Amino acid sequence: MTEPLVHPAATAYCAHATVATAAAARYAKQLASHLGRKAEIRDEVEGSRVVLTVGSCLLVAGDHALGLRAQSGTADGLERVQQVIGSHLERFGQREGLTVVWSTGG
Repeated sequence: MTEPLVHPAATAYCAHATVATAAAARYAKQLASHLGRKAEIRDEVEGSRVVLTVGSCLLVAGDHALGLRAQSGTADGLERVQQVIGSHLERFGQREGLTVVWSTGG
């Protein structure tokens, strides 16, 4: 059994986004591959987790959307996770017009 990513109290800041695309699995793989050069990538039951120094983001590929679940121990850290993941995904999906809109909480 692996250790938890972080202590639950350390993930007080959370945000999520759902990005509509028929190529969710491809974008999740591309994000993990690209960000894996500087971040740790963990395969989990639901998807791939990008672990940055300031927090993490779970990439969950569905049939018609890519789910993003970001978490951090600080508000600034959460903002950074959102910026890194969102900007890369929008750049990769530029031709498709992908836009990441984050919602905080839950």
